Amino acid sequence: MKNSNIIVEDIIKNSIAEDLKIQKGDKIISVNNEVPKDIIEYSFLTNEENINLLVEHKNGIPEEYEIEKDFDEDLGIIFTSAVFDCVKKCQNHCIFCFVDQQPKGLRKSLYVKDDDWRLSYIQGTYITLTNFKEEDWQRIEKYHISPLFISVHTTNPLLREKMTRNPNAKNIMEQLKRLKKIHTKVHIQIVLCPGYNDGEELRKTLDDLKQIKTIIKSIAIVPVGISKYRKEQFKKVDKKIALQTIKIIEEFNNSVKKQIAMASDEFFIIAEHEIPNKKYYGDFLQIEDGVGAIRLLKDSFEKNLKKLKKKIKKPSKVTIATATTAYKIFIEFAKKINIENLELEILEIKNNFFGNDINVAGLIVAKDIIDTIKNKKIEHLVIPSVMLKKTGENYEEIFLDGLSTNDIKAVNKNIKLHILKDCYSFDEIKNLINSM
Repeated sequence: MKNSNIIVEDIIKNSIAEDLKIQKGDKIISVNNEVPKDIIEYSFLTNEENINLLVEHKNGIPEEYEIEKDFDEDLGIIFTSAVFDCVKKCQNHCIFCFVDQQPKGLRKSLYVKDDDWRLSYIQGTYITLTNFKEEDWQRIEKYHISPLFISVHTTNPLLREKMTRNPNAKNIMEQLKRLKKIHTKVHIQIVLCPGYNDGEELRKTLDDLKQIKTIIKSIAIVPVGISKYRKEQFKKVDKKIALQTIKIIEEFNNSVKKQIAMASDEFFIIAEHEIPNKKYYGDFLQIEDGVGAIRLLKDSFEKNLKKLKKKIKKPSKVTIATATTAYKIFIEFAKKINIENLELEILEIKNNFFGNDINVAGLIVAKDIIDTIKNKKIEHLVIPSVMLKKTGENYEEIFLDGLSTNDIKAVNKNIKLHILKDCYSFDEIKNLINSM
């Protein structure tokens, strides 16, 4: 029997799979005599009312199941991976790639560069389309895959080749037009690199994208991240470039009479520009790319401010640790909070690990937190979950540098650590304060 990479991670309670006594560690060998390449193909094959399922149990014994069920009824199997064959690796060598700007010694997974449309569809990761084969196009059309998250950066063929260092990158507009033809919606990302794709090049890119505006759900423009490990000199986004970018995006949206393109929060902070209202962000479709997070947080704070207690039972101190990008925002919040017996401290965690040009919370490591708090009196320490390793919808209490939340607590055994699951809301902080 051919060994399978389709490994069962868990079984949903009261499901068909539980009734069949399929267990964690079992392997799916085939569905209707076909070996699915990924969860997409598996879902398509198991939609039918009559299924032949071949399973190899973890003791090595095979078992065949003849299953009758309702159309579209799920079997209730959760897999260890959404991709059962090999994940498509990135073939680019982008000039701005952050993976290449990391030091040695981090988790192995942090050095993996994928460029797989299946993960884009399932998990929302960005792809460049540079490794596409005809089979990929046919499968996307067959399974009606939509939306995809596309890293465009520029529509200038020669510039895109230069930025990705891959000659296959040149035909991006033809590929986007093909996605339009098969009705696949897209979210677009543009990593703005001063001196390359900013200014007039950005204006030209957005103008080109009007040709496929019917399939565009959103466009996120984010500033290039530059770590101290970068070997080559690279110009960063300054106030002038940030203001120019915000203006170009506004002009584009006005021209298409629709709010499609959005600058990430960092542009407004660098530009010392007021954060737009929620109308600017629409449905917050690119929140994971840092587009609109501060607006959500500000709105949530204003809503929760009225719900905070005026006094807590005994003197207590709450310390909120955040990165430079959000530090001033939390300082504004702290000025508006006046609660008897509460000392509220906002700590700015400087990113010494990757360098001070990296200002987002998701790239803060445990060592920088420890260095910041080791000589301070800390009672309740609040950190956002974006600092921790994410697995699907959940997070593990491990930081990018491999240290854990236990290493934070070891600084002082009396520290009570609170991890914000929803980093765009003030609800959990309000609940913490009101519980005191």
